[in-house]
Amino acid sequence: MSSPRFADTGTSWLLRLAALAPLPLLAGCITVQPLYGSWGGTDDGLADKLQAVAVAPISSRLGHYLGDDLIIALNGTGAQVPAKYHLIVTIQETSQTPLIDTVTGIPTGSSVVTTANYQLVPVAGPEPILKGRAFVAASYDRTSARFADVRAARDAEIRDARVLADQIRTQVAAELATRT
Repeated sequence: MSSPRFADTGTSWLLRLAALAPLPLLAGCITVQPLYGSWGGTDDGLADKLQAVAVAPISSRLGHYLGDDLIIALNGTGAQVPAKYHLIVTIQETSQTPLIDTVTGIPTGSSVVTTANYQLVPVAGPEPILKGRAFVAASYDRTSARFADVRAARDAEIRDARVLADQIRTQVAAELATRT
């Protein structure tokens, strides 16, 4: 005796086929284009455009980490390409202590919150072609060991710099991909 759950009524396969019928028609509506590469032999030179972005020096220790990460993210090959754009970044960094031990009143956790304002300016003109803001927060545990707290805060800054560099690189790449 067969279970009604597996019984084929004769019309269920028709319903399934009718549900799948529009899928080939929808396949032509979706266009996917890689951001950093090319498909089909045409190359728009986005990697070359990213290599032509010169990163202006950023002040502070976090700025040093962010600048290095941006240089690697934009021109990881180390190629010496003449600059066509300048990337100007300013950062604001704050530290927050959202977790406090209720017994001792001492913070048990902190967050390094960083906001980066950036502009992509062509070498030929003073008007920026891209302005944006990136925001990130990295948390760390605090202990009674002072050196461990300092090192944990620095590691949080390094994590912030990596995430900010990735966010900024993605926005710059998206902007340069739309330019001819």
